[in-house]
Amino acid sequence: MPALKLTDFTCTITWLGRVTDRDAALESQPSDSLRAGFDGPEGEFHGGINRPSCSRVMHLHPRNTPIRNVRQFSILSQEDLDQIATRMEVDALHPDWLGATMVVKGLPDFTHLPPLSRLQGPDGVTLVVDMENRPCQLPAKVIEGHLPGMGKRFKSAAKGLRGVTAWVEREGVLSLGDSLRLAIPDQPVWSQLEAARKG
Repeated sequence: MPALKLTDFTCTITWLGRVTDRDAALESQPSDSLRAGFDGPEGEFHGGINRPSCSRVMHLHPRNTPIRNVRQFSILSQEDLDQIATRMEVDALHPDWLGATMVVKGLPDFTHLPPLSRLQGPDGVTLVVDMENRPCQLPAKVIEGHLPGMGKRFKSAAKGLRGVTAWVEREGVLSLGDSLRLAIPDQPVWSQLEAARKG
């Protein structure tokens, strides 16, 4: 029996980019297509099979411990970006300012897709959703450079709307205009989830 349920939900890729040198700048460079290998998007600073642990997992691993890289992609939805801009009271937020890898349109409540969901492209390229990407202060500095006085509004405005991180399960090419189909884990929500969150 399949462990994943292929759904009728789809989204369209509206923007692609890569961060080539995170030490030089967080901003992404737009691209018409990305080659997704097992180590992530080709030419992407955040690629690699492994990565050093960061503050997001400090309660599990000391900083800079080598861990599996499940943050090869930073994916946002256009709908969530628009909501963040509205909360910040600005006309628009550009995905390159946030260091995004991909923006999609058409999947409701995108940031809260179930972990381990799959997004599959026309050639079979498949991305696995790790989890919600929590907002941080790094994009605020970039936003401030483009919209003076507005950077400090980003972190709170982006809560619950920052998109997801993902990693490559099957290699292939992602291109602007591609349709991605959603597959979700075919299992119920864990019965002890609320109790675990309170612990």
